[in-house]
Amino acid sequence: MKNTFKTLLTGMAITSTLVPVYGAQANKKHSKKPNVLIIYTDDQATLDAGCYGTKDISTPNIDKLASKGVRFTQAYAHTVCCPSRAALLTGRQPQRGGVNTWTSCHPKDQDGRKLNLNEVTIAEQLKDNGYTTGLVGKWHLGAQPGYGPLQQGFDYFFGFRGGFIDYYTHTFLHAGWERPTFHDLFRNDTEIFENGKYFPDLQVKEANKFMEQNKDNPFFLYVAMNLPHYPEQPDSTFIDQYKDMPWPRKSYAPMITTVDDRIGKILKKLKKLGLEDNTIVIYMSDNGHSTEDYYNWGDSYGANGGGGYTGKWRGAKGSFFEGGLRVPCIIKYPKKIAQGQVRKQAISNLDFFPTICELTNTSLPNKKLDGNSIVPILNSDKAKSKHDTMYWMWQNMWAVKKGDWKLIYKGHDTTGKYSNHPALEFDMPEYWLANLTDKNPEETNYASAHPEIVKELTALHETWATDVFDGSGYTDPNKVTEEDKKKTKGSTKL
Repeated sequence: MKNTFKTLLTGMAITSTLVPVYGAQANKKHSKKPNVLIIYTDDQATLDAGCYGTKDISTPNIDKLASKGVRFTQAYAHTVCCPSRAALLTGRQPQRGGVNTWTSCHPKDQDGRKLNLNEVTIAEQLKDNGYTTGLVGKWHLGAQPGYGPLQQGFDYFFGFRGGFIDYYTHTFLHAGWERPTFHDLFRNDTEIFENGKYFPDLQVKEANKFMEQNKDNPFFLYVAMNLPHYPEQPDSTFIDQYKDMPWPRKSYAPMITTVDDRIGKILKKLKKLGLEDNTIVIYMSDNGHSTEDYYNWGDSYGANGGGGYTGKWRGAKGSFFEGGLRVPCIIKYPKKIAQGQVRKQAISNLDFFPTICELTNTSLPNKKLDGNSIVPILNSDKAKSKHDTMYWMWQNMWAVKKGDWKLIYKGHDTTGKYSNHPALEFDMPEYWLANLTDKNPEETNYASAHPEIVKELTALHETWATDVFDGSGYTDPNKVTEEDKKKTKGSTKL
């Protein structure tokens, strides 16, 4: 059922400076339901935590979380943040909700780049089942008034609506883009000003306040970190310990330790409130590490060309190689999940919606979900993954993974911005077929050697694309229309 608050809250400015408590007495009967806390880091590399094998960066809090929960070694998100967040919140392929390119960052952008309001989010589903819902951090699913978190099931929002902000001025830098720099910090639908205050500290304060004030209610709290996303402005406390590292890891490493430290502060508060045992904690990164050095507006302001660690996996944010898609992920729920477990089965951020519904005994929405409950996998390392075939798409590029084979289609974007991403270090051919069991996965292109597999996986993509774009209001950018054929004199390629 679509939440009735959506219509009422559209365009409404909520100006209270306190985290609201919604229906504490009315929801008292639900108090034994588990709380849900999702911590979503931003641009954290595939293996950048001690529990994943990183030895040169300190992540004691993430490591502790892994020791108390289940750590996944084949967890997939998306290659950039907008589709990743849409998939996380809806359990559906982002194209179904109209997200196949960058969503708007500026409130005055009116070109329709936003998550469709008819999508049902985890927040809406839990809210309709007695939960108080809050988002602290990054939205990035549409900045126009009437398309924010409050209209998608969140009772409370503190954070920014665009892609990233300066950690101290809370401004989005658009230097060289279509708009100038603008301020982007909101409480609910009201712009607020906290100039000079370090945003990760503001996040911890708001998240902890939300849990404190809703400790007697079942709550859903989505903490969408901006860290370690650029600008690389870490807590200065952690800079010296990495001073002898080579560049650019030297710049990236303190960002990882900063986000680990802030995660620790939130988890410490959860424990202090006596909520640890009855809270489902999901930690994941939205995509791989960034190599974006073409956005260095000032000294060390961008991602400086990399710094993340992916081990044997190739690629980074913006590519469909494993380093762009495969991310760290840990789930902890002491009441029902074993501690210190590792799972190798393939899972996706699409799976969190149905998994949360099962663990909280909440009905599923009346929507086709692309994710599957991973409760069986949480309970057993023998359970089979339901993701033998996986699909991703971003603008004109796409990828299909079936078993150990993965086909990446470059797309007809000739800008080089993502198809020839700096992480790739070479001119990407149109089709790249990889076998993930290779000693050096995705280093060898088997497209010429196995045209039959290219054909099979291309057909799977085409069937999938027809499904996810149908009814979404968004056109498949790879679909050739009659008008396109006329323009290209009958060619089947754009």
